[in-house]
Amino acid sequence: MTVALTTVLVMGLVAGAIPAVATAQTSQSGSVVGNPDITFATSSGTLSAGTTDELAISVVNRGLIIEHGPSQYEEEVMTARGLTFEIDDENAPIDVQTGQVSLGNFPTGSTEKTVSVTIPEDAEPGTYQLPVTYEYSHTRQLRYSSSGTTEGTDSTRTETGTITIRINDDARFEIIETNATTQVGDDNDISFTLRNTGSEVAKAASVNAESKSSSLTFESGDTSSTASVGDWEPGENRTITYRAALQSGSAARAYALDLVVNYDDSDGISRTSNPITTTVESLPEQSFAFSDVSSSLRVGEDGEVVGTVENTGPHTVRSVTIRPVDSSETVIPGEDSTAVGSLAPGESKSFRLPIEVTSEAEVGDKLLNVEVRYRDGDGDQRTYDQLDLLTTIGPDRDEFGLAVSDRTITVGKSRVVTVEVTNNLNETVTDIEARLFADDPLSAAGSDTSYIESLEPGESATLAFEVTASSAATAGSTYPISFDFRYTDSDGSTHLTDTFRKPLDAVQPQNSGVSPITLILGLGVVVAGGVAVVYWRRK
Repeated sequence: MTVALTTVLVMGLVAGAIPAVATAQTSQSGSVVGNPDITFATSSGTLSAGTTDELAISVVNRGLIIEHGPSQYEEEVMTARGLTFEIDDENAPIDVQTGQVSLGNFPTGSTEKTVSVTIPEDAEPGTYQLPVTYEYSHTRQLRYSSSGTTEGTDSTRTETGTITIRINDDARFEIIETNATTQVGDDNDISFTLRNTGSEVAKAASVNAESKSSSLTFESGDTSSTASVGDWEPGENRTITYRAALQSGSAARAYALDLVVNYDDSDGISRTSNPITTTVESLPEQSFAFSDVSSSLRVGEDGEVVGTVENTGPHTVRSVTIRPVDSSETVIPGEDSTAVGSLAPGESKSFRLPIEVTSEAEVGDKLLNVEVRYRDGDGDQRTYDQLDLLTTIGPDRDEFGLAVSDRTITVGKSRVVTVEVTNNLNETVTDIEARLFADDPLSAAGSDTSYIESLEPGESATLAFEVTASSAATAGSTYPISFDFRYTDSDGSTHLTDTFRKPLDAVQPQNSGVSPITLILGLGVVVAGGVAVVYWRRK
């Protein structure tokens, strides 16, 4: 023990001296000699590495009387005035956060103060003596008289005591590897490898992960999840895996996560480690974009919507399909979905969506809501449904375009009328049967039907029908001939068109001596057995 002693002689009744006049009167004179007797101890001297704790310091003043006297004078010489203490951490693997502690005037008895200490993760287990430097003033000798006057000798003392602490051989844990990245709007496995860096086995251990954000959740939808790892030997690594999800619309940033190990120590006492804070990285949400979208939709027809889909997300996706998710009684998807295949980040591919538009549909722009389905890197099927396709529905139109090259017919004569038929539809049609209708004074001179095997979109073919104008026809008048068509579409359905009307102008016969029929036969156009000759012209 180191003691610094300063002695001051104080005469009774001297002005300005330390008060030495007692209020109580004694029947005799004498002196009391003594001093405080201060010791320090801690009731929480067992600490764990890697923690911050409050160390409870017990301070006891037992006092020491060398020469006895009246009790009030004995108490005075045993009182430590202005008592302060400070713990020295220089020679121990701890960091005392609290500086000097003041107790004021401290008579005999005891009190308790707390001191904040931090024990590093790498603190060596063992027992340590911590010096406690304390300082106080006291009256060492107090002389008193029968008249009640006193005089004393004061001193200031600086002394050093000790407290004993022990750093336990606890299990301690640290993260040595992380593999924790998840994608916004998806769920992924995240894993952390922890090591027991202590010198004690952690029995029946479990690791609890606690998310600091409501956006990051685990399998159950909660922000925490616990994994059991069993007994955990010192120096042993354990990899703990959780299934984590980031809700759609979350920011792509790092999310804080606390890992806490719960275990039983070698004495069977339940322990909880300090939280180990780590982060979960995130990737932007998987997304897609459409471009170059166009449509060939018309009222009463089958058409299609075509465009390009791009993977604007961060990962390669497989088995991509585009699927219309809404339909009406007038706009009906021709297929449930159309396949695109795999798409790497930034890659684009074209797509086609067949659409049926009924005759009751309205002309104009229409938003077609679609979703993109795909499989992620884990093979799980996902859906991206934040897309619309802007399409335009055009007015209805004739299935076929008809053009008659020569609109004249001679009164009382017959002639071959050639009709160019063009497929106006967006699909190939087959088994096209054309029928001619004519009213008096016009009539079909031969067969009133003709046949085309198939027509692709925009393709044309020429049909020939022999038409007769009777002598009842009036030159200069116009008379109609009509056509309808029966055909089969690409789905195998049979359709009958509305009637097409084309005009023929009646003209006076010319006295050339050669009839139109003779001229036609001379050109090699033969009408035999009442079957019309078909001229083909492909565009």
